[in-house]
Amino acid sequence: MSNSKKMTLTSVKVQSDLFENFKIECVKRKFSFQKLADRALFLYLTDENFRKQITNQINIEL
Repeated sequence: MSNSKKMTLTSVKVQSDLFENFKIECVKRKFSFQKLADRALFLYLTDENFRKQITNQINIEL
């Protein structure tokens, strides 16, 4: 049996400076935007505190 899951292709625009810094961290930590997106979606759907934190986060300047 294959462990492949049905995937949906999306396209999003993100702030360039945030993404550049994220890419550097991804290389350091062997992480990916795919992993971040999947985990963030999961937590948003299952963790009320995470959902509130994300919803209420306004300042996204580093």
